[in-house]
Amino acid sequence: MANLVPFNRRRRDLERFGFGDFRNMLDGFFSDSWIPERTLMHDTFKIDVKENENDYVVEAELPGVKKEEIDLKLNDGRLSISIKRDERIEEEEKNYIHKERRFCSMSRTVYLEDAETEGINAKLEDGLLTIMIPKKDKKDRSKRIDID
Repeated sequence: MANLVPFNRRRRDLERFGFGDFRNMLDGFFSDSWIPERTLMHDTFKIDVKENENDYVVEAELPGVKKEEIDLKLNDGRLSISIKRDERIEEEEKNYIHKERRFCSMSRTVYLEDAETEGINAKLEDGLLTIMIPKKDKKDRSKRIDID
């Protein structure tokens, strides 16, 4: 299996259709390295959405994120979870000054058709953000039709 080479490596047709990382994924799979080489450029946090009879439960994996860095919004049934982090590390030792800066932001949006804007609860615990969103009461909009 180590002798396999991705087919037509120089061909760039797939990149025009949004599959640029597909080639990189194949190259990583067929490499001889045991350590996977991934690019985190397109990675984001993972979310799970569960629908119960009376509410939605949204869970987002956010390890190392503080609640001050999270912005939650519900607008017209669209729940947006955004994270903005600004990390700065400054150390001074003798003549050496070490400074690192890193800014990152990630966002996910999910559509919840009959989400209620009131009564939403969110809790961040051990890197897991859990959001409970109640559903709107569905009114019976059906009408009985009499036959003549």
